[in-house]
Amino acid sequence: MKIDKRDWFFIALVVAVLGTFFAITGKEKTKFVPYDATHRIVYETAFRDAPGTDASIMKRAFFKPDKKGAEKFCEPCHKERGVPFPPNHPSKNRCLFCHKLHQS
Repeated sequence: MKIDKRDWFFIALVVAVLGTFFAITGKEKTKFVPYDATHRIVYETAFRDAPGTDASIMKRAFFKPDKKGAEKFCEPCHKERGVPFPPNHPSKNRCLFCHKLHQS
Protein backbone atom coordinates (compact mmCIF):
# COMPACT_ATOMS: atom_id res chain seq x y z
CA MET A 1 0.00 0.00 0.00
CA LYS A 2 1.38 3.34 -1.06
CA ILE A 3 1.10 6.40 1.19
CA ASP A 4 0.60 9.57 -0.84
CA LYS A 5 0.65 13.25 0.12
CA ARG A 6 -2.95 13.33 1.42
CA ASP A 7 -2.22 10.45 3.77
CA TRP A 8 0.91 12.16 5.12
CA PHE A 9 -1.09 15.37 5.59
CA PHE A 10 -3.73 13.46 7.58
CA ILE A 11 -1.08 11.72 9.69
CA ALA A 12 0.62 15.07 10.38
CA LEU A 13 -2.72 16.61 11.35
CA VAL A 14 -3.48 13.78 13.79
CA VAL A 15 0.01 14.06 15.31
CA ALA A 16 -0.39 17.85 15.64
CA VAL A 17 -3.77 17.52 17.37
CA LEU A 18 -2.49 14.86 19.76
CA GLY A 19 0.69 16.87 20.41
CA THR A 20 -1.36 19.98 21.20
CA PHE A 21 -3.62 17.97 23.49
CA PHE A 22 -0.71 16.54 25.47
CA ALA A 23 1.04 19.93 25.56
CA ILE A 24 -1.91 21.73 27.17
CA THR A 25 -2.69 18.99 29.66
CA GLY A 26 -0.48 19.19 32.65
CA LYS A 27 -0.10 17.77 36.08
CA GLU A 28 -3.37 17.63 37.96
CA LYS A 29 -3.45 20.39 40.57
CA THR A 30 -6.71 19.52 42.29
CA LYS A 31 -6.23 18.84 45.98
CA PHE A 32 -7.76 15.86 47.71
CA VAL A 33 -9.87 16.19 50.83
CA PRO A 34 -7.69 14.70 53.58
CA TYR A 35 -8.67 11.22 54.65
CA ASP A 36 -8.43 11.77 58.40
CA ALA A 37 -10.59 11.90 61.52
CA THR A 38 -11.47 15.56 60.95
CA HIS A 39 -12.96 14.89 57.52
CA ARG A 40 -14.48 11.50 58.40
CA ILE A 41 -18.03 12.92 58.45
CA VAL A 42 -17.60 14.16 54.88
CA TYR A 43 -16.53 10.72 53.67
CA GLU A 44 -19.24 8.95 55.66
CA THR A 45 -21.92 11.21 54.19
CA ALA A 46 -20.60 11.01 50.62
CA PHE A 47 -20.24 7.22 50.61
CA ARG A 48 -23.26 6.37 52.79
CA ASP A 49 -25.13 4.68 49.92
CA ALA A 50 -22.05 3.12 48.30
CA PRO A 51 -22.60 -0.39 46.99
CA GLY A 52 -20.86 -3.14 48.91
CA THR A 53 -18.08 -5.34 47.61
CA ASP A 54 -20.63 -8.04 46.78
CA ALA A 55 -22.61 -5.66 44.49
CA SER A 56 -22.42 -6.05 40.74
CA ILE A 57 -19.63 -4.43 38.79
CA MET A 58 -22.14 -2.17 37.06
CA LYS A 59 -23.47 -0.80 40.36
CA ARG A 60 -19.95 -0.16 41.64
CA ALA A 61 -18.79 1.37 38.35
CA PHE A 62 -21.64 3.86 38.12
CA PHE A 63 -21.85 4.83 41.80
CA LYS A 64 -21.50 8.56 42.45
CA PRO A 65 -20.80 9.86 45.96
CA ASP A 66 -23.32 12.26 47.51
CA LYS A 67 -21.13 15.34 47.19
CA LYS A 68 -23.86 17.90 47.84
CA GLY A 69 -24.80 16.18 51.08
CA ALA A 70 -21.17 16.05 52.19
CA GLU A 71 -20.46 19.69 51.31
CA LYS A 72 -22.81 20.88 54.05
CA PHE A 73 -20.10 20.16 56.61
CA CYS A 74 -17.24 22.06 54.94
CA GLU A 75 -17.86 25.76 55.53
CA PRO A 76 -19.20 25.58 59.13
CA CYS A 77 -16.26 23.44 60.25
CA HIS A 78 -13.71 25.64 58.47
CA LYS A 79 -15.20 28.71 60.18
CA GLU A 80 -15.39 27.04 63.59
CA ARG A 81 -11.77 25.86 63.50
CA GLY A 82 -10.47 29.06 61.92
CA VAL A 83 -9.11 27.35 58.82
CA PRO A 84 -9.00 30.17 56.27
CA PHE A 85 -9.79 29.74 52.61
CA PRO A 86 -7.04 30.94 50.26
CA PRO A 87 -7.45 34.28 48.49
CA ASN A 88 -9.49 34.10 45.27
CA HIS A 89 -11.10 30.86 46.47
CA PRO A 90 -14.36 30.26 44.58
CA SER A 91 -17.78 29.90 46.16
CA LYS A 92 -17.45 28.08 49.46
CA ASN A 93 -20.61 25.99 49.12
CA ARG A 94 -19.28 23.83 46.24
CA CYS A 95 -16.08 22.44 47.77
CA LEU A 96 -16.32 19.00 46.18
CA PHE A 97 -16.82 20.50 42.75
CA CYS A 98 -13.06 21.04 42.70
CA HIS A 99 -11.64 19.05 45.60
CA LYS A 100 -11.63 15.29 45.21
CA LEU A 101 -12.46 12.53 47.63
CA HIS A 102 -10.21 9.50 47.99
CA GLN A 103 -12.00 6.37 46.82
CA SER A 104 -12.46 3.98 49.70
